Formats: sequence, structure tokens, C-alpha cells
Amino acid sequence: MSRILRNFVLVLLLAVAVGAGIALAASHDAPYTLKEWLGWSRFHRYDALINQVAAKNKIDPMLLKAVIWRESAFDPEKLGREGERGLMQVSEAAASDWAGAQKTEPPAPDDLFDPTTNVEAGAWYLKRALANYSAKDDPIPFALAEYNAGRQRVNQWLGDDSAAPLTADQFRKNISITSTRKYVDTIEQRYQFYKNRGRM
Repeated sequence: MSRILRNFVLVLLLAVAVGAGIALAASHDAPYTLKEWLGWSRFHRYDALINQVAAKNKIDPMLLKAVIWRESAFDPEKLGREGERGLMQVSEAAASDWAGAQKTEPPAPDDLFDPTTNVEAGAWYLKRALANYSAKDDPIPFALAEYNAGRQRVNQWLGDDSAAPLTADQFRKNISITSTRKYVDTIEQRYQFYKNRGRM
């Protein structure tokens, strides 16, 4: 390789590195963006499914993807500590509720590893949770807390808010389980990240 060609290649590689560095810095979440670049297929393999199921359930696909990212990091084979399965970590009880609403037989536990079945069930559960708090100033943190910790705990954190309904910010402060508070915060941050860049 001639010296001129070698220098050209080095300058080109330097330009690519500088460009990548600028893009990472501008992304507002360099670690996520770098992982996304290195594992593009894993991060985007289910985008079409997410868009389809989100449209069917009238959920923002960016919110649905943020939940999937937090629940499983896009691993359809993930098995949770209490038997939750797949991309959205759907429990057998939640799958049974979903099947009942669809007037079908509940899926077998291992069927919840199927991405379509899993996202359909998880999105239905999330949609129901969002509907439960549709009168709130921002139903998302309430719904995410329910998705993570269950409606009974959310009711405890709400207390008797009939006279003076809790705002989303007040509710966040009432979440007494640290892991649930972090769960809500991280999903909302990832959701905002997707919205800021204008794509999942």
C-alpha cells in the first residue's frame, strides 16, 4: 500500500471516529446508543411487531418499546425470578387475564416466549393499566407502577385521593418500593429519549 493511500485511509478512519464520537455525544445517552450500534439487530428486531401491536392497542410504540427494553433488554427467552416470561415479562396470571378478555384459552407458559403472543398480552395489560388512570394528569407513571408492582400496591400509594387527586409527581414520591420507583423512572427516561430523537 502506498504512503498516500495509507494516509488517506488513516484520515478516513479518523473522520469516521470523530463523526461517531460527535453522534454519541449528541445522542444524550452514549452508552445506550453505542450498545444499539453494536447490537442493531437485537435492538430493532421487534420494531415492526411493536408498531403493529401498539397501533392495535392505541399505545405510543415508543412507550411500548421502552417497557420491553426495561423488562427484558429485547431478550424473548428471558425468564424472570417469579416465572415471568419473554419480552414483556408476562406472568401466567396476566396471560390468563388477557386470554379471558380475548375469549380464548390461556396460552401455555412456554408459549409466552413467542414474541407475538408476549407483546400482545403485555400491551393489553399496559393498555388496561393506562385506562385505569386516564383521568390523571399523566397516567403513565401510575400505569407503569401497576405493571411492575400490581394494582393493589398502586391503590396503597394513591391512598384516598378522591378529595384531592394526586398528581403524577406526588404519586412518584409515594411509591415506597425503591425498585418500582426506579422502574418507573428508567422507563420514562427511555421513553423521553426515544421521543427526543424522533424514533424508537
